[in-house]
Amino acid sequence: MDAAQQEATARARELQRNWYGEPLGALFRRLIDDLGLNQARLAGVLGLSAPMLSQLMSGQRAKIGNPAVVQRVQLLQELSGLVADGTVSAGEATERMEEIRRSQGGSVLSNTAQTTNSSGVPTVRRVVREIQSLLRSVAAAGDIIEAADSLAPSHPELAEFLRVYGAGRTADAVAHYQAHQS
Repeated sequence: MDAAQQEATARARELQRNWYGEPLGALFRRLIDDLGLNQARLAGVLGLSAPMLSQLMSGQRAKIGNPAVVQRVQLLQELSGLVADGTVSAGEATERMEEIRRSQGGSVLSNTAQTTNSSGVPTVRRVVREIQSLLRSVAAAGDIIEAADSLAPSHPELAEFLRVYGAGRTADAVAHYQAHQS
Protein backbone atom coordinates (compact mmCIF):
# COMPACT_ATOMS: atom_id res chain seq x y z
CA MET A 1 0.00 0.00 0.00
CA ASP A 2 1.47 3.34 -1.02
CA ALA A 3 1.41 6.53 1.04
CA ALA A 4 -1.67 7.91 -0.72
CA GLN A 5 -3.60 4.67 -0.06
CA GLN A 6 -2.49 4.66 3.58
CA GLU A 7 -3.62 8.27 3.96
CA ALA A 8 -7.00 7.51 2.33
CA THR A 9 -7.48 4.50 4.62
CA ALA A 10 -6.57 6.53 7.72
CA ARG A 11 -9.01 9.26 6.63
CA ALA A 12 -11.77 6.67 6.07
CA ARG A 13 -11.21 5.13 9.50
CA GLU A 14 -11.32 8.57 11.12
CA LEU A 15 -14.61 9.31 9.36
CA GLN A 16 -15.93 5.93 10.55
CA ARG A 17 -14.88 6.80 14.11
CA ASN A 18 -16.85 10.06 13.84
CA TRP A 19 -19.92 8.45 12.25
CA TYR A 20 -20.09 5.12 14.06
CA GLY A 21 -18.07 5.68 17.25
CA GLU A 22 -15.15 3.52 16.12
CA PRO A 23 -13.64 2.17 12.90
CA LEU A 24 -15.96 -0.37 11.31
CA GLY A 25 -13.21 -3.00 11.23
CA ALA A 26 -13.11 -3.02 15.05
CA LEU A 27 -16.90 -2.89 15.35
CA PHE A 28 -17.46 -5.73 12.86
CA ARG A 29 -14.69 -7.89 14.40
CA ARG A 30 -16.37 -7.50 17.79
CA LEU A 31 -19.75 -8.51 16.34
CA ILE A 32 -18.15 -11.51 14.65
CA ASP A 33 -16.51 -12.53 17.92
CA ASP A 34 -19.47 -11.86 20.22
CA LEU A 35 -22.09 -13.48 17.97
CA GLY A 36 -19.98 -16.39 16.71
CA LEU A 37 -20.17 -15.34 13.07
CA ASN A 38 -17.77 -15.30 10.16
CA GLN A 39 -17.46 -12.39 7.74
CA ALA A 40 -19.71 -13.97 5.12
CA ARG A 41 -22.50 -14.61 7.66
CA LEU A 42 -22.18 -11.08 9.07
CA ALA A 43 -22.40 -9.65 5.55
CA GLY A 44 -25.54 -11.73 4.95
CA VAL A 45 -27.23 -10.61 8.16
CA LEU A 46 -26.41 -6.97 7.42
CA GLY A 47 -27.50 -7.20 3.79
CA LEU A 48 -24.08 -6.33 2.39
CA SER A 49 -21.98 -8.19 -0.13
CA ALA A 50 -18.89 -9.88 1.33
CA PRO A 51 -16.58 -7.60 -0.73
CA MET A 52 -18.41 -4.48 0.55
CA LEU A 53 -18.07 -5.67 4.15
CA SER A 54 -14.37 -6.29 3.56
CA GLN A 55 -13.93 -2.81 2.08
CA LEU A 56 -15.67 -1.22 5.06
CA MET A 57 -13.58 -3.25 7.51
CA SER A 58 -10.29 -2.39 5.80
CA GLY A 59 -11.07 1.30 5.44
CA GLN A 60 -11.20 1.19 1.63
CA ARG A 61 -14.76 2.51 1.99
CA ALA A 62 -15.78 4.85 4.77
CA LYS A 63 -19.56 4.93 4.86
CA ILE A 64 -22.45 2.50 4.90
CA GLY A 65 -24.74 4.02 2.31
CA ASN A 66 -27.94 2.14 3.16
CA PRO A 67 -29.74 3.40 6.30
CA ALA A 68 -31.37 -0.03 6.81
CA VAL A 69 -27.90 -1.60 7.00
CA VAL A 70 -26.86 1.00 9.60
CA GLN A 71 -29.94 0.08 11.64
CA ARG A 72 -29.07 -3.62 11.34
CA VAL A 73 -25.57 -2.84 12.63
CA GLN A 74 -27.12 -1.10 15.64
CA LEU A 75 -29.48 -4.01 16.25
CA LEU A 76 -26.58 -6.48 16.11
CA GLN A 77 -24.64 -4.34 18.58
CA GLU A 78 -27.58 -4.50 20.99
CA LEU A 79 -27.93 -8.23 20.44
CA SER A 80 -24.22 -8.89 21.06
CA GLY A 81 -24.50 -7.08 24.39
CA LEU A 82 -27.47 -9.22 25.37
CA VAL A 83 -25.62 -12.40 24.43
CA ALA A 84 -22.58 -11.35 26.47
CA ASP A 85 -24.79 -10.47 29.46
CA GLY A 86 -26.44 -13.88 29.24
CA THR A 87 -29.85 -12.25 28.66
CA VAL A 88 -30.15 -13.98 25.28
CA SER A 89 -29.02 -17.56 24.57
CA ALA A 90 -27.03 -18.54 21.48
CA GLY A 91 -30.14 -20.19 20.04
CA GLU A 92 -32.24 -17.08 20.59
CA ALA A 93 -29.45 -14.95 19.10
CA THR A 94 -29.47 -17.05 15.92
CA GLU A 95 -33.22 -16.58 15.63
CA ARG A 96 -32.96 -12.83 16.25
CA MET A 97 -30.13 -12.48 13.72
CA GLU A 98 -32.44 -14.02 11.13
CA GLU A 99 -35.14 -11.48 12.09
CA ILE A 100 -32.57 -8.70 11.78
CA ARG A 101 -31.49 -10.02 8.37
CA ARG A 102 -35.08 -9.93 7.14
CA SER A 103 -35.82 -6.50 8.63
CA GLN A 104 -35.96 -3.32 6.62
CA GLY A 105 -34.54 -1.47 9.62
CA GLY A 106 -36.26 -0.52 12.83
CA SER A 107 -36.30 -2.53 16.03
CA VAL A 108 -37.05 -6.24 15.83
CA LEU A 109 -35.81 -6.91 19.34
CA SER A 110 -38.24 -7.19 22.19
CA ASN A 111 -38.42 -4.65 25.00
CA THR A 112 -36.01 -6.83 26.98
CA ALA A 113 -33.32 -5.82 24.50
CA GLN A 114 -32.30 -2.80 26.48
CA THR A 115 -28.93 -1.57 27.60
CA THR A 116 -30.24 -1.00 31.12
CA ASN A 117 -31.59 -3.35 33.72
CA SER A 118 -35.06 -3.08 35.25
CA SER A 119 -33.98 -0.36 37.68
CA GLY A 120 -32.66 1.78 34.82
CA VAL A 121 -29.00 1.14 35.65
CA PRO A 122 -26.79 0.47 32.59
CA THR A 123 -25.66 -3.14 32.25
CA VAL A 124 -22.01 -3.95 32.97
CA ARG A 125 -21.42 -4.74 29.32
CA ARG A 126 -22.89 -1.38 28.27
CA VAL A 127 -20.65 0.48 30.72
CA VAL A 128 -17.61 -1.46 29.50
CA ARG A 129 -18.48 -0.79 25.85
CA GLU A 130 -18.78 2.95 26.60
CA ILE A 131 -15.34 2.95 28.25
CA GLN A 132 -13.87 1.00 25.32
CA SER A 133 -15.47 3.31 22.78
CA LEU A 134 -14.19 6.40 24.55
CA LEU A 135 -10.63 5.09 24.77
CA ARG A 136 -10.69 3.89 21.18
CA SER A 137 -12.01 7.23 19.99
CA VAL A 138 -8.89 9.02 21.23
CA ALA A 139 -6.20 6.52 20.24
CA ALA A 140 -5.54 3.37 18.24
CA ALA A 141 -4.95 0.09 20.08
CA GLY A 142 -1.22 0.17 19.33
CA ASP A 143 -0.89 3.66 20.81
CA ILE A 144 -2.86 2.63 23.89
CA ILE A 145 -0.59 -0.38 24.42
CA GLU A 146 2.47 1.83 23.98
CA ALA A 147 1.09 4.25 26.58
CA ALA A 148 0.33 1.35 28.92
CA ASP A 149 3.88 0.01 28.53
CA SER A 150 5.32 3.40 29.45
CA LEU A 151 3.04 3.64 32.51
CA ALA A 152 3.56 0.06 33.70
CA PRO A 153 6.69 0.62 35.83
CA SER A 154 5.19 3.44 37.90
CA HIS A 155 1.44 2.82 37.55
CA PRO A 156 0.80 -0.88 36.86
CA GLU A 157 -2.94 -0.75 37.64
CA LEU A 158 -3.50 2.13 35.23
CA ALA A 159 -1.44 0.33 32.58
CA GLU A 160 -3.58 -2.78 33.03
CA PHE A 161 -6.74 -0.68 32.69
CA LEU A 162 -5.50 0.82 29.42
CA ARG A 163 -4.54 -2.58 28.02
CA VAL A 164 -7.78 -4.30 29.02
CA TYR A 165 -10.23 -1.57 28.00
CA GLY A 166 -8.27 0.14 25.24
CA ALA A 167 -6.97 -2.85 23.35
CA GLY A 168 -8.51 -5.97 24.88
CA ARG A 169 -11.59 -8.03 24.19
CA THR A 170 -14.92 -6.96 25.62
CA ALA A 171 -15.34 -10.20 27.57
CA ASP A 172 -11.99 -9.61 29.31
CA ALA A 173 -12.95 -6.01 30.08
CA VAL A 174 -16.29 -7.15 31.55
CA ALA A 175 -14.45 -9.65 33.76
CA HIS A 176 -11.99 -6.93 34.83
CA TYR A 177 -14.82 -4.53 35.61
CA GLN A 178 -16.68 -7.12 37.68
CA ALA A 179 -13.52 -8.11 39.55
CA HIS A 180 -12.89 -4.49 40.54
CA GLN A 181 -16.37 -3.68 41.84
CA SER A 182 -16.67 -3.53 45.58
